Amino acid sequence: MLRAALPRRPEARRILAGTAVSAIGRGLTLPFLFIYLHQVRGIEAGMVGLLIGWFGVVALVVAPFGGTLVDRFGARRVVLPLFLLDAAGVGALAFVHNVPTAFAVLTVSALGGPALWSAQNTILASLTDADEQQKTFGLSFTLLNLGIGIGGMLSGLIVDVADPATFQLLYALDALTYVIPFGILLSMPAVGRRLVDPPTTRQKTQGGYSLVLRDRAFLRFILFGLVLTSCGYAQIEVGFAAFTTVIAGAPARAVGWALAANTVVIVVSQLFVLKWLEGRSRTGALAGAAAVMGFSWLVLGAAGMAGQRGAAVLAIVGVIACAAIFAAGETLLSPVMPAITNALATDAVRGRYNALSSMIWGLSGIIGPVTAAPLIGAHRSTLWVIMVTAGCALAAVMALSLRARLTPAQDGRDLPSAADVPGQRDGSEAELPKSSRTSV
Repeated sequence: MLRAALPRRPEARRILAGTAVSAIGRGLTLPFLFIYLHQVRGIEAGMVGLLIGWFGVVALVVAPFGGTLVDRFGARRVVLPLFLLDAAGVGALAFVHNVPTAFAVLTVSALGGPALWSAQNTILASLTDADEQQKTFGLSFTLLNLGIGIGGMLSGLIVDVADPATFQLLYALDALTYVIPFGILLSMPAVGRRLVDPPTTRQKTQGGYSLVLRDRAFLRFILFGLVLTSCGYAQIEVGFAAFTTVIAGAPARAVGWALAANTVVIVVSQLFVLKWLEGRSRTGALAGAAAVMGFSWLVLGAAGMAGQRGAAVLAIVGVIACAAIFAAGETLLSPVMPAITNALATDAVRGRYNALSSMIWGLSGIIGPVTAAPLIGAHRSTLWVIMVTAGCALAAVMALSLRARLTPAQDGRDLPSAADVPGQRDGSEAELPKSSRTSV
């Protein structure tokens, strides 16, 4: 099953390997930013939410420029320097001591993250054919979470809120893991070049983002993604961590255990979900993902009630169960969102489509922290649970309404088979479609 999910081109497989390595570093620090800034560095909870929200503001502003640069110069010239910028930003978090230094470091980190993610998706899309893109993005997500899970388990053994040096070690290790994907891409000089030659680029991208914004189906898709990520993913780093430690009363290490459970579910089930998704409606999968994520927040709410009544073990179990259930929704969402984005895009504006798609995370990165931290910090956790659950329900309805705006192929119900796709049946670059081979 794993072999069937692997992309045909070896270059794509190497990119995925780099993703897995860098994800281990990400897993070392992912669940602890709120805890680190609030409990270790003593920054007030509401201010931490604003700082992380500022990260989202910067990411939102930068993302469109990243898409333009990718289409104009090629993803390679964007990704390589951003690996180094992200490494510098993550490493500098180890030296944050107050609000001004946290503000400066998070600003640097925000300059690279969203553009890096969208540019890497553009590279993967250029290295895969239509019939394998959904599987490739799903596998990328699996490897990402496997790495994050490994990092999370390691961080659970290291982290100690009474010892700032343990957090400093985690951020230093996270920065070092950017070296591997940087070296992998550097070793493949033909990968990540412009997808079309300059004359064609000027003709097809005249007007820039205005062409993308005229795609009504894509705009509806972006709106769905914003609602779901604001009430889903954007709540993990602040909402979930804050609720677990402040409301449920679980130890900080329980966040790492929950992340490990989340990873186990994804790694064990993602390949089966990818097989099940073949030929099925992508919008139906999006609706299912939203419903599952909404249910996971109800479970977390129950864990909070248990913790407040003194049932500490039950609270920890509920926190871990929330993360595991949330993971089931992620296995539906992760392969489908980038697949729809790249199904709607053309090579000439593929970078812009992926950049706008990544802006979802920037916007939700603003909305999530600035809503979760003040509510949970003020012990209005019930309102927070109701808000995120209702948001997921709304996203499910929006996903189903999107189906009428997509063609059967874009919705995944009528994808071409490998035999119908021109080129690369034996993995050789010589048989690739021209749009996948062209480098300038």
